[in-house]
Amino acid sequence: MSMRDTIITKLTNRFTPDFLEVIDESESHNGHAGWREGGETHFRVRIGTRYFDDLNRVAQHRAVMETLDDELKAKIHALAIEIVKPEGPVIPADPA
Repeated sequence: MSMRDTIITKLTNRFTPDFLEVIDESESHNGHAGWREGGETHFRVRIGTRYFDDLNRVAQHRAVMETLDDELKAKIHALAIEIVKPEGPVIPADPA
């Protein structure tokens, strides 16, 4: 399973998001710290879930990072997290 798929699975299982987008940005960091051949080192997560409704921004980010703790320790060098409001039409996670 790719790292992107692992991130999608873990975040979906924990937060049941209304919106989830996981973008592998590794290639744009080629030659920078933490980059490895084959990518899967730098990711951007955009997530919208009711789970975060009563949490402040720091707690929201901590929850995502705790969910991905093993991956952050082993493979992921950088993780950008964007919390979006789960309003409007539901956009399912892209499995591709």
